[in-house]
Amino acid sequence: MTDQELMQLALAEAASALSHDDVPVGAIVISPTGDVLAARHNERELTGDPTAHAEVLALRDAAATLGGWRLNDCTLVVTLEPCSMCAGALVNSRLGRVVFGAHDMNGGAVGSLYNLCSDPRLNHEIEVTSGVEADACAALLTDFFATKRA
Repeated sequence: MTDQELMQLALAEAASALSHDDVPVGAIVISPTGDVLAARHNERELTGDPTAHAEVLALRDAAATLGGWRLNDCTLVVTLEPCSMCAGALVNSRLGRVVFGAHDMNGGAVGSLYNLCSDPRLNHEIEVTSGVEADACAALLTDFFATKRA
């Protein structure tokens, strides 16, 4: 599948967060052979857990599926640029690649404010592809927050 097709899966997952009033961010983890290992969305409101970001939940599920914490050569596709917590988790999981949609100028840690995935001082670097289906990803978030403000 192409990055655009994978992002469509992540967008569909993000929309699931709306049913429990969570910020609509979706993430999927793809194996090196192209299999979907995990698909999750934000669940902070649902669970009351501040770490229940889509990326962290997807990494946990993928590790459980593979039977270990190293996600070498796997790809995470996420609708919003990961925050510092999530970017740190990506590095610590030894992920091979991250693909994200919308940039997060307020909290993004994969290029916007920080660049944790490409910092040579850390123990692992991750290939990054940004801006995939960015308009659709941003629109989902913009619509969500516009409804909240209304």
